[in-house]
Amino acid sequence: MEQGVSRGDAPPKGFLDSWWNIFEDSVLESLMNRVASQNLDLLIAKARVMQARAQSAIASSGFLPEGSLVADYRRVRRTDTTVLGSAASSAEGREQNIYLAGFDATWEIDMFGGIRREVEAAAAELSASEDGLRDVLVTLRGEIGRNYMELRGLELRLNIAGQEVKIRTENVEITEARAKAGLVSELDSARARGELANSEGRIPSLDRSLKAAVHRLAVLLGQEPTTLEPELLSRSRLPAALPDLPVGLPSDLIRRRPDIRKAERELAAATARIGVATADLFPRFSLTGSFGYEAYSGNVLFRDQSNFWGIGPAMRWPILNFKRILAQIESSKAVREEALARYERSVLSALEEVENSLVAISREKSRVKSLDEAVRANELAVKLAMERYLAGVQSYLAVIDAQGALYGAEDQLAQSRQAQVLAMVTLYKALGGGWQQVSAPGDGGAD
Repeated sequence: MEQGVSRGDAPPKGFLDSWWNIFEDSVLESLMNRVASQNLDLLIAKARVMQARAQSAIASSGFLPEGSLVADYRRVRRTDTTVLGSAASSAEGREQNIYLAGFDATWEIDMFGGIRREVEAAAAELSASEDGLRDVLVTLRGEIGRNYMELRGLELRLNIAGQEVKIRTENVEITEARAKAGLVSELDSARARGELANSEGRIPSLDRSLKAAVHRLAVLLGQEPTTLEPELLSRSRLPAALPDLPVGLPSDLIRRRPDIRKAERELAAATARIGVATADLFPRFSLTGSFGYEAYSGNVLFRDQSNFWGIGPAMRWPILNFKRILAQIESSKAVREEALARYERSVLSALEEVENSLVAISREKSRVKSLDEAVRANELAVKLAMERYLAGVQSYLAVIDAQGALYGAEDQLAQSRQAQVLAMVTLYKALGGGWQQVSAPGDGGAD
């Protein structure tokens, strides 16, 4: 069991649905609430769900009769070289009008389950698209959390760098004053100016990374890159990591993660497609019927003597296509094997992500503790080194070394705290957090 992690109990109800609330950051909460309605990738996933719903409705219509209304008018010229043509010519002339109005219907009887398997496959694909939508939402919220934590971590590091520049500037003033007074050599002043330049040189790189995080968050919300700068560049604190984190059992993970659910539904759809292909080996039976009116004159088209009708069974069996059908069955089986491998890979990848995140949280927790002690020790070292330097019993090199160790430890501590909360964000994403469990089957809601 990892330090600070509880595996035996499932996370509290609703804990993962809105995991970002545990950080108690109003800006992060606002970003999470807006991403569900503004992100373009999410809008694309929603459109795919709508497509899958329509395809499911198309498949379900296979149980219903198909029919169409027919209306036709033709002006024809018959020949005199056939018996029918000669009779028509002698009675009414070679040129005639033909009026037709009627209705045709066909109803296929699903004796061998081809339509049922088609409906089953379409329903599974609809469920897969809905879980795909949820997976996009989980991924997006994970990206929002990751970039936000990076942003706050970079702000903390920039603050540390700013403090270092301030102290280095004061050191330059002190060493220059002491050099003018002849208490120290010009070497100390040159070293102080060099350390100031080095500390100032780290700020542009950190600022560039910070602006990139801001721009990325804006794009994730479907906005122009600089739109969120006034809101995000608020110098807010880096959220603290939780001391204890409920994870739950691997079986809960499999039920929760939308990418695993999607892979399982894709496997179900691929299995149903085998049944669809297999049904083509058997004959198709249908019931057909027609009713209408046909006449050579519009005046008598709808009279009793002009009507016709027909009804009867029909059978179609593509016996010459057996080789193609058998090949299609084998292809469907291969697709099913591919879907099964993807499902197993999804499960293993999910377990790996959870374990890696747990290890990262535990190790960063220990690292934070060690670095915190290092910062306190280096603060004392800087104080003592400066006192000895001002007393003239120690060179400025000791001050430089002590301050370098202090600010290096503070920067590493900030990075470690950032890595700790980033690992928590990764864990929440690995647990499938960020969408609410839907209760109604087939519901496309993802949030």
